[in-house]
Amino acid sequence: MSDTPTLPAVSREWHLVNRPTGWPKPEDFALVEVELPQPGEGQVLVRNTYVSVDPYMRGRMSAAKSYAAPYGLNEPMQGGAVGEVVASRAEGVAVGDHVLHFGGWREYAAVDAAQTVKVDPAAAPLSAYLGVLGMTGLTAYAGLLRTAAFKEGDVVFVSGAAGAVGSQVGQIAKLKGASRVIGSAGSDEKVKLLVEEYGFDAAFNYKNGPVGEQLRAAAPDGIDVYFDNVGGDHLEAAIGSLNLGGRIAVCGMISVYNNTEPAPGPRNLTRLIQTRGRIEGFLVGDHYDLQPQFVQEVGPWVASGELKYRETVVEGIENNLEAFLGVLRGDNTGKMIVKL
Repeated sequence: MSDTPTLPAVSREWHLVNRPTGWPKPEDFALVEVELPQPGEGQVLVRNTYVSVDPYMRGRMSAAKSYAAPYGLNEPMQGGAVGEVVASRAEGVAVGDHVLHFGGWREYAAVDAAQTVKVDPAAAPLSAYLGVLGMTGLTAYAGLLRTAAFKEGDVVFVSGAAGAVGSQVGQIAKLKGASRVIGSAGSDEKVKLLVEEYGFDAAFNYKNGPVGEQLRAAAPDGIDVYFDNVGGDHLEAAIGSLNLGGRIAVCGMISVYNNTEPAPGPRNLTRLIQTRGRIEGFLVGDHYDLQPQFVQEVGPWVASGELKYRETVVEGIENNLEAFLGVLRGDNTGKMIVKL
């Protein structure tokens, strides 16, 4: 096993200690000191540089049956991470390589080399592989182009549009020839960002009035595609503005994640009959076959600056939980990342 002499004896990692009811509380989690993990045969030890916190993680804190296994209690949590290999017992992955993997929420992770993807820090900043060129970016790309079957000339509405996924959806739609792109966000500052930096044609602050009214004003001729990150009143508004043959791709519903009672559903679903519209949920994990095409197409847009992205970076593993809660509150602009 190749090794470096400067490794510490211990590593810190976050454990889930209680399953949250409603909003997660600090006492539901613990930052635990453990012995430095040792890689087994076919594994590598990665010193994490950046780790990701994402809204979907809230669902994995519940024991309810879902698309991903719940986090185990009193075990290290998981999430996207990128870091440097500091020890290797695997062919083809060397000390000094940088890899993307799923052993986040901790300083060091021993992971199967087969479950890692090598990334090039010279081609893009390492943090970009967790966001704009990572799972976040692929979510935007697959949801818009495959699930929502976007085509040139479409009018596109994106909720949570200043977030990591939403901001990329809107820009890809513009780069692919959308006739109009509208975004909603939760502050006037974010609305300004959508129009001035990301090139949306129109945007509104959903806190400034009923979403349906604001959407009709921004899209007087209706919408062809709605990319849903929020659910609730946004979904109802989008159905109300849907054009003939309109498509809704449901990526997330952050407005209801911490509800303890079921949220009322959209009251206007009969419009789907009139418009022959469709609503389809999707998970990025079903679309990894698009990854090479995605990087090939989006990579140059990122490199040229045609596709802009923001990151909200929080420093220190001890602030991982606060960063996650910040995502649920909407504190972030673009991708929320923790730098270790």
